[in-house]
Amino acid sequence: MGMALLAAERHWGLLNNVSLPAGLEVIAAVVALDFAIYLQHVLFHAVPALWRLHRVHHADLDFDVTTGARFHPIEIVLSMLIKFAVIAALGPAPLAVLIFEVLLNATAMFNHSNVRMPVRLDRVLRWLVVTPDMHRVHHSIEDHETNSNFGFNLPLWDRLFGTYKDQPDAGHDGMTIGIRDLRAPRLATALPGMLWLPFVGRSATTPSTAAPGEKPMNAATEQNAGAGKALRYLLLAYCWPASPGQRCTAGNSTAPRWNTGCSRPVPGDRWPSWRVMRSPLSFSCRVRC
Repeated sequence: MGMALLAAERHWGLLNNVSLPAGLEVIAAVVALDFAIYLQHVLFHAVPALWRLHRVHHADLDFDVTTGARFHPIEIVLSMLIKFAVIAALGPAPLAVLIFEVLLNATAMFNHSNVRMPVRLDRVLRWLVVTPDMHRVHHSIEDHETNSNFGFNLPLWDRLFGTYKDQPDAGHDGMTIGIRDLRAPRLATALPGMLWLPFVGRSATTPSTAAPGEKPMNAATEQNAGAGKALRYLLLAYCWPASPGQRCTAGNSTAPRWNTGCSRPVPGDRWPSWRVMRSPLSFSCRVRC
């Protein structure tokens, strides 16, 4: 709120320099802020240094409403600074920021809750808001499931950018919550261990970017691959549509292309999210797809 007031006073940001109806401005700001949170979440998974912080949230061995508030203090501070930057660039009205924060916190508690909703109700609701069943997939120990369903509030971004996964492979009753290599209660549930967790181990606990059958990369390569994957999310504007119906047959990620026809992974691509996309929108290569 304070940053929004400061931005309005000093005419910072896009929305403080254009004229829109008040209601439309608030809606646009809330949607834009939610998109920023989606991108931030992707970055915290893609960059190993940030994943070290974020894995405190994912190391929870259970999935319930308390998981929605379980974040490392350093991640909370970084998230706040990112929000400050977004607010300064966007220039949303203070009312829009207030509405967004209320919605974000309410939906974070809701979609982390350990409840079973009727299948039909969940199927309808997940077009409007991230439901517990939708977000629970994101807390699976399976890397390809962890790297899906990043949204906290609106499910639009996962569906639009191909990170949506409908159900866990093992089903909700058969899936395992947490991080495969972090099962010790002293790190996963005890407060001192959770505070120390970002400084424990190597980046091998980052969700693997190696394709099935490939040898895992070393820490330096892993970090470059993770950062590269995040950049591919952030540079979507530089990609262009391809003809529908094409199918990826080879991987050459040096020239990414936005392909409306590829629904299968690009062989040889080291970014884990692309290997599991079921959306008709996925990255491929300019020449070979």
